[in-house]
Amino acid sequence: MIATRHFSRRCSTSARLHFGVLAALAGVLFALPFSTHARMQTCFVVSIHSGDTVTARCGDAASANAWRLVRLQGIVAPKPGQPFAEQARQKMHDMVRLKPADVDCDDPTSHARERICRVMVTPDSAPNGPRTLDAGLALLTVGLARWQPAQAQRLSPQERGQYEFAEEEARAKRAGLWKDSRPMRP
Repeated sequence: MIATRHFSRRCSTSARLHFGVLAALAGVLFALPFSTHARMQTCFVVSIHSGDTVTARCGDAASANAWRLVRLQGIVAPKPGQPFAEQARQKMHDMVRLKPADVDCDDPTSHARERICRVMVTPDSAPNGPRTLDAGLALLTVGLARWQPAQAQRLSPQERGQYEFAEEEARAKRAGLWKDSRPMRP
């Protein structure tokens, strides 16, 4: 009788502990989609300013909040007047202009003039497929942008690794900006 009471008390404590851990884990997992997808919008890219900056219309075009200046997260491309600036702008134009894009932005209060966003579009190789082409990663891959870890807080560790690797590969291939022996910092 004593052993049974001790065993049941131990099982009940263990069960409460397991339930508490599972409840906490479920709470964290339940909150994740809301924090990562709450800022995701489908927008229409209407103009390209530079290799890393576009204007997108999100929602009703009549709304003042529908038009936004978007900087690509995690990269910096050459600015107008710098070497490879026109190539970066043209590549961005070819990838995203006049296409619907999934735009995942940072907090609207963190940048007054522009939003730092990840921009995903449908690749030209699969025009009827899902929006799987990360425009920032694509620019890094062809050597027309530099990886900026300080501007990539919302990327997962895996995505950060992909961005870093893409720049390293472009350097090794001497693609884009990396053709110059001493490439100018955008």
